[in-house]
This record gives sequence, structure tokens and C-alpha cells, in this order.
Amino acid sequence: MKKTFKIYAVIFIVVMVILALLEVNKKETTNWRKNFNINEKSPFGLFVFNNEAKDLFKNNLRKIEETPYEYYSQHKKGIHNIIVIEKELDKESWKKILDQVSNGSDAMILMSHVPKDISDSIGYHSSDISFEEENVLKLTDKKYQNDFIKLDKFPSGRGFSYIKPKVEVLGKTVEKNNSDQANFIKISFGKGTIYAHSEPLFLTNYYLLKPGSIKYAQDVFSYLQDRETIWFVENDTKVSRFFMRFVLSNPALKYAWWLLLGGLILFIFFNAKRKQRVVPVVEPLRNTSVDFVKSIGNLYLQEGDFHDMMAKKAQYFLNKVRMDLLIDTQNLDAEFAKKLQLKTGKTIETINEAIALIRKGQDPYANVMKEDLTRLNKLLDEILK
Repeated sequence: MKKTFKIYAVIFIVVMVILALLEVNKKETTNWRKNFNINEKSPFGLFVFNNEAKDLFKNNLRKIEETPYEYYSQHKKGIHNIIVIEKELDKESWKKILDQVSNGSDAMILMSHVPKDISDSIGYHSSDISFEEENVLKLTDKKYQNDFIKLDKFPSGRGFSYIKPKVEVLGKTVEKNNSDQANFIKISFGKGTIYAHSEPLFLTNYYLLKPGSIKYAQDVFSYLQDRETIWFVENDTKVSRFFMRFVLSNPALKYAWWLLLGGLILFIFFNAKRKQRVVPVVEPLRNTSVDFVKSIGNLYLQEGDFHDMMAKKAQYFLNKVRMDLLIDTQNLDAEFAKKLQLKTGKTIETINEAIALIRKGQDPYANVMKEDLTRLNKLLDEILK
């Protein structure tokens, strides 16, 4: 046993050394996926914006992990601001947001794709307006003319191909070889206002960490009034509350953690195998259910109480019909027979004969013979096949 343990130990050490060398020489890759996750530190996450949002909104910001439909169905709110950043919403949630805006609230929608029926009801059509690898986002207000942001990494190229009259254009996408296209608009909706921006990429970590880029984001949100602001975020942020999140979020600590667990498992395995005792053979308990049923059946036959057996058989059958076929057995009339015939596919003559025998079994004054019980048992088994 000692020799076997040494062999396994050597194999384990060699494997761990190889894995350690691979981990050390592994090149760290950058995740360029546009995830818009408030906990992601990747280039296109919202970790930086999430940390700066409280100061940006003067501590009047509340992050809600519920959908707008769930939240507004449970909470009656006064006039407030609403923020939605690249979040998938169902139609009922959109209706709730539009209802809040109609009552006087303001909504800031920063999404590259909004459901067409929703954008149509608001007053614009969005589409791909550019396929360039670089462009510049600028605001039309002269006081913000020096505050712009250059998108040099995977811009979506989304903008507004059509906007209804009286819709104010607040920002545009500027390119060298193309004409300017609207990407930020203001729409009056009921008593409130909707601000729609088709390029939320400027809020991601990659762009906010660039010098001067944060000024553009501040200008965009400056259109919202200074009051309570509700930001609807993805509800998967609860995953980050796991007590091992710090260890698992750090590649080196995570690697050490799995090595520790692997070593403990191997230690327990070899240690238990060395000290394991002989396990005695325990005979399984005998199943006496069949013997019990036979005994009860023989008892009824010896007593000759065919009426009681017939009543119990009928009761069991009707209970089976209620539970499996979902048919009401209160009245054993023609309607009951029709439903039973449709659901079982048996002939109506067979059904009627079975019902007649069931009624006979339920009648305490009926004269039940052995032949009646045998016939009923055969009919009910045939119906339930």
C-alpha cells in the first residue's frame, strides 16, 4: 500500500507542476464582449459608471433589480426619473414605463435596439446608420460643443433613421465621409419627457476611463431633473453576493483554491482506503406487500362477502376516474357515461354495463353474486387499460 501511495503522490505532484507551468505561461485575454454588466471590469462592462453613478445623481439614485412591470405593480411612485441601459424588457414593462412618463416622469433610454412597436409609439425608427470602425458622438447644444467622445472600438453604428415632427435632436454621430446622423433625441410624451440614445457604449469602462470622456456622459444625464432616479439593472447581480466571490474572481486565488480542494479529496480518498474495514453484508428487508394482498383477497373469498368487495372495487374505480381522467363522479348519469366513453375509447354499451354494476355494488340492499363481482372486475380492468 505504501508503494501504491507513493506512485499516486508522484503522479499528483507531476500533474500539479504541469498545471502550474501552464497557468504561469498563460496569456491573459481581454473580454471585448458588450455585456453592460454593472459588476464587470471588462472593457464593455459598467463597473466604472456604477461606482460613479451615486455622485453623478447626487445620491438620489436607486438601483432596482426587478422588472419595471414587477416594480410599478407593487409600488406607487410620484414624479421621478427612469434610466434603462441596454436591458431587455418585456412589453408589459415598457407599458409601465410609458405610463409613468405620461404622468409626468422623465425616462432616459440608452439602448441600441428598442422593440419596434415601442419605438413607433414613442415617435422614432432606429436602424444601422453607419458601418465605420470609428465615429464621434457630439451634442447639438452649443454649450456642450467642446464635450464630445470618440468611439474607436466596435461602435454599434445605430441611430435614428426617422423621427416624428416636433422631436428635438440633442446629439449626433459625426463621421468623416458621411453626413451627421441623429443618435440622441428628446420626445414629449404625455406630461413627461423621453430621452432616447442609440449608442450606450459611451458609458462602458473603456470609454469612461479615457481622459475627457466622462464629460460627455455628464452632459447627457444633465437633461434629467434633479430628483429621485430609478435605474433598472439586470437581476443577476445577486450572484456577486456569494461569500467566495473575491477568491473566485481572482484567477490566482481561484487556481490555488481548486488545487487545495483537489489535494484534500485525494488525501481523504487514500486515507480512507487504507483504514477501510470489511463491511458486513446486510440482507435487504423482504417485500411482503404481495403476500398481504393475497391474504386479504383469500379472507374476502372465504367470507364470501362479494357485495363488500364489489363496493370497494367500484369506489377504487371512481376515485381513479376522478384523479386520472378528471371526470366528476357525483352523478353516474348519461353525461358521465358519455365523458368516460370519450376519454377511454370504449363502447358505450361496455360503459353502461359497468355503471349498472357499480350502482348495484353501491346499493346496500342489492343481492350481489360472485358472477357480478367477476363481471365488474373484468369490465373495469378493460375500461382502465
